[in-house]
Amino acid sequence: MTTRREPWRGVMVATALPLRDDLTVDHDAYAAHCAWLVASGCDGVVPNGSLGEYQTLTPGERGRIVETAVAAVGGERVMAGVSAYGAAEAHRWATHAREAGCASVMALPPTGYRADERAVREHYARIAAVGLPVVAYNNPHDTRVDLSPALLAALHSDGHIRAVKEFSGDVRRAYEIAERAPGLDLLAGADDVLLELVLAGATGWIAGVANALPADCAALHRAASRGDLTAARAAYRRLHPLLRWDSRPEFVQAIKAAMEAAGRYGGPCRPPRSPLATEHLTAVRAATDRARTTAGTGR
Repeated sequence: MTTRREPWRGVMVATALPLRDDLTVDHDAYAAHCAWLVASGCDGVVPNGSLGEYQTLTPGERGRIVETAVAAVGGERVMAGVSAYGAAEAHRWATHAREAGCASVMALPPTGYRADERAVREHYARIAAVGLPVVAYNNPHDTRVDLSPALLAALHSDGHIRAVKEFSGDVRRAYEIAERAPGLDLLAGADDVLLELVLAGATGWIAGVANALPADCAALHRAASRGDLTAARAAYRRLHPLLRWDSRPEFVQAIKAAMEAAGRYGGPCRPPRSPLATEHLTAVRAATDRARTTAGTGR
């Protein structure tokens, strides 16, 4: 059974960012969204992740978003995304997170540059120097830098990371990570392999679809964590047509569309993300509607 001994465990929602029609940030709506996620059974929030469109934000917006999340749910429930092109900027954002009261930070390796092992280790050393626990984010599809089990073990041995958000999609890695770095927490990073990774020992889930269906996602995670496979499989099967959108290039637009279909405000995205194609929007709405109407039926 997952506990909250560490602030990155449980269901941490990579928060979508509510934008107005003019594409300005609605901070009041964001605060309300964070509070609603926690009230619905999730353990905390992760602002300024990829789902939060951090790459499109001004420094002022990015800083205020973290502060808004902390004010809404408490710093112990906030893992700030501090990813950046290089270590100096990531260090600055980690410092801001510490000063804002966050309990942990999450960071990709250097973005926009295919860093070698030495550069990756130096990058995480600079972030860890701030003093907050660091969750590494392995997304080789976008960064072209693979935090392999061997490299993760080195980063953990260095004392620079405490957990990893695993988004490679290869669930087999869970076992090698556990062998090479037995003290490193594994967090499910892709929604559509959540059950497989929890069964392989993942202690948490950085969730995307939970923005739309937080209570359902929290219930799925609880069932999987306590080993109730009957309940977990039923919930996973029901949610999976929606969960798999988290692993597609249009995941931000799709999750915002799912929020709208679930009766929440999703809103537009900033460029370069364009609205979903009609067939994709129809599929997301259908998956959301089915997930909601079959909840509790076991189908």
